[in-house]
Amino acid sequence: MLPIERQQKILSWLKEEDTLRVSEISSRLEVSEMTIYRDIKPLIEANKVIKTSKGIAIVTSSPSMSTNTCTYCFKNINSRHNIHLIMKDHRVEQTCCAHCGLLRYDDASEHVSQIICKDFLLDTTISAKTAYFLINANIDIQCCKPQVLSFESREVALQFQKGFGGDIHSFQDIIQVISQDMNEGCCLK
Repeated sequence: MLPIERQQKILSWLKEEDTLRVSEISSRLEVSEMTIYRDIKPLIEANKVIKTSKGIAIVTSSPSMSTNTCTYCFKNINSRHNIHLIMKDHRVEQTCCAHCGLLRYDDASEHVSQIICKDFLLDTTISAKTAYFLINANIDIQCCKPQVLSFESREVALQFQKGFGGDIHSFQDIIQVISQDMNEGCCLK
């Protein structure tokens, strides 16, 4: 089976089942997990699927909003800084940065099953609930203020803080800190 055929099969299964584990896909298609990772990479880049803590899920979008628009401030999304909120009804919302993602989570936390971000330095996908966040660092990522950067480990966040300043917070604390630090609201909102 060609990669494109496997990709179509994966998308078909996701439309029926919402989420799948890579090991399950590998077993169904009788190929290695590494092959599956290669197959899903272009699907992720095309914003058709999203990585989750349990595998992958299909990206669903609201017909009234572009998939490249932040659901909080409506700016265009830079995929390096965005956050995905996976809702309990399996919809996926995207925000342009950690700032907007965390504020959106605060607004809709009872409807969110997962919140996923990327490590600022490594560009790896991580759960926001286990991440550490650096706010007000002396670096301009050209997005919403106050700027919030996410890191997989506290140690890496501390090292980044030594060079660029700012304050480090856990997931539990950062939402309150952002809300208190906002003066005029978020960008265009």
